[in-house]
Amino acid sequence: MPIKIQNDLPAREILETENIFAVDENRALHQDIRSLQICILNLMPLKEDTELQLLRSMSNTPLQIDVSFMQMSSHHSTNTSPNHLNRFYNTFEELKDNTYDGLIITGAPVEQMAFEEVDYWDELCKVFEWSKTNVTSTFHICWGAQAGIYYHYGIDKEYLDKKRFGIYKHRVMNRKVPLVRGFDDVFCMPHSRHTETPADKIHACDDLVVLAESEVAGIFLCMNRSGSQIFAMGHAEYDRLTLDAEYKRDLSKGLPIDMPINYYPDDDPNKKPDLLWRSHANILYTNWLNYYVYQNTPYKWGQILDEEKREIASKTLTQKI
Repeated sequence: MPIKIQNDLPAREILETENIFAVDENRALHQDIRSLQICILNLMPLKEDTELQLLRSMSNTPLQIDVSFMQMSSHHSTNTSPNHLNRFYNTFEELKDNTYDGLIITGAPVEQMAFEEVDYWDELCKVFEWSKTNVTSTFHICWGAQAGIYYHYGIDKEYLDKKRFGIYKHRVMNRKVPLVRGFDDVFCMPHSRHTETPADKIHACDDLVVLAESEVAGIFLCMNRSGSQIFAMGHAEYDRLTLDAEYKRDLSKGLPIDMPINYYPDDDPNKKPDLLWRSHANILYTNWLNYYVYQNTPYKWGQILDEEKREIASKTLTQKI
């Protein structure tokens, strides 16, 4: 799939070495194609790593995607260079008049704080509300998913006894829903978090549909009935060595951290971890882009469907599968 990204975004060179087709801005101008407009609100500290992971995850569909990056103006990022942020990121205030076919809200290392204590919470709430009218479908990741469910449905997160960290098996629920089309009955996904949104409260919410759940790790994937809000509690986008880097980082800082479960062969951190989730991660993002972004978005920007029409469209898709 051709991903249209800024000419000098560092991730572009890496994507090209992986034979992922990235179109620069100059070439895209000469193509008469209505590309999907995807905005990524990147709340992760190592923004360049997350950029690469998400662009790679969206690279398995024939749809052309034009990617923009958003940052919170109410938060000062210290782990990414100001030059990179100034060149490739815009604030919500600068982008709020735009409409997008899809929005991705990443996780953030603030889960042990109450939502209201996060310095950009008020600004993030504006993004959540704006997404209802200016975005066709929003994909929330990890803390972003917990925050989205809290904002939209009032379900607060709960603290875990210890960090949920490693690779966990999940079972598909509601198989006819297009978001999990092509999934095996059981699949693996990474988790890395200190909190969770209680599964029983998600199940009890009439507007939320659970699509994948683990007996150990809880709910991995759920969405509202229209498909306009999708919540992934784990990190499908993670690379092979992301958990390895997190584990060794915490060890070097002397922080209490258990070895990620089901990750290193023979539980030996000197061995290369097996990559067990990439195929399902690719299916997940491809299904989101195809069924909930491309097939629901209006051709002319600004004509976002209301919730009732989106739910009808979602039911129509489900009946076709």
